[in-house]
Order: sequence, then C-alpha cells, then structure tokens
Amino acid sequence: MSNKRQIIQIRRRKLAALIYDSRLAARRSVEECAEALGLAPQEYQALETGTVSPTLPQLEVLSLFLDVPLDHFWGKESLQRPGVAEPIREQARTLSLRNRLIGAAIRLGRTKAGLSTREISEKTGIAEDLLQKYELGEVAVPLPELEVIASALDTPIEGFFDQKGPIGHRRLQQDLTQQFLSLPPELQEFIAQPVNQPYLELAKRLSQLDVQKLRSVAESLLEITF
Repeated sequence: MSNKRQIIQIRRRKLAALIYDSRLAARRSVEECAEALGLAPQEYQALETGTVSPTLPQLEVLSLFLDVPLDHFWGKESLQRPGVAEPIREQARTLSLRNRLIGAAIRLGRTKAGLSTREISEKTGIAEDLLQKYELGEVAVPLPELEVIASALDTPIEGFFDQKGPIGHRRLQQDLTQQFLSLPPELQEFIAQPVNQPYLELAKRLSQLDVQKLRSVAESLLEITF
C-alpha cells in the first residue's frame, strides 16, 4: 500500500471518530444526522465507522446542524458541551452545488500550478479518470482525498471552504461570536450596551479612514482639547 493511501485511510478513521464525537455532543441520533445530509441511516453510519470518507460539503452541513466549528474536524479534542442543532434546508441542492464548486476549484488550482491531471495523479495516487470526474463535479471528493489534492497543489484546505454561501455565512457568524467571547469582560459589556452604539459606529468609521485623514482628525481633537 502506498504512503498516500495509508494517509487517506488514517484520516478517514480520524474523521469517523470526530463525526461520532460531534453527534454525541449535540445529542443527535443517527437518523437525524442522516436526514440532515440527505442520506439513509446506514449511509451515515458508514461515515462514523470510517467505511466511507465524508466530503467537505457534508462536513460543512454537519458543522451547522450540530453547531460545531468546522475546525473541530481538524482538531484532536473531544467536545464537552452539547450544541443546539439547526435545521438544514435544501441539503441535496446545497451539497450538489458545493461539490461542483470544489471540482472547479481543483481544476483552477491545477491550471494555475501548470499541472496535468496525470501529474496530479502521480502526486496523489488517485486515478487520473477519477480526478477528472472530481473536477467536473460528477463525483464528490472524499475529504481525505481532497486534502491530498490540496497538498499536491500547495493550497491550504481552507481555500476550499464555503466562503459566500449560507454555510460560509454561518461559519463567519460562529467565528465572530468566538472573537467576541475572547474579548475582556469589560469590553464585552461595553459593546453589549445599546447606549454605546454611537461610539462603536464612530470607531468603525475611523477604522475605514486612511492614515492622512486619521492624522487630520487627531490634530483637530488636539486643537479642541488644548
């Protein structure tokens, strides 16, 4: 067995454990998660046993449904607190679109790198005809394979994450929430007070000014205070 295939199999088993851990933390059943992904229960269970690798779009949907940061699937720690599940609508359409976009991103990355599908096949150990199907969106890319392809293209896996769609929007909200919670308590309290909104709006406008305009504002304030 080639080293690349060993890496893919190890990654598949790790993902299976992380998916199982996420479902238990959210107190959701196999049937509920299967429905969120548009899969039969036995198909979903194959993800938790490591028989089948999940795709990135499937993980994105699970991260929303189980209220788990997408980064959890690249971590090592178990989840301690149960999340609040959110319904996922039009999952089949969402997954299909994301799979096509990922295929297009692979093709774009390969073209920019000046590599042929044969060269990528040699680098990844993935059959050339299967790579072509991935690029066309005809076959969903299992995440371990996508990670190997990303490595061959010298592209971070985050480059394939949903950015502008509903999943990307929710992930951004999660990130912003985490950033807010990491602020000192006194700043959190200040931001949460509606009476302080004008100060926040002012700070936002100041942050959008270039250096010269900021300098002019500072000089004006000095003239007023002295």
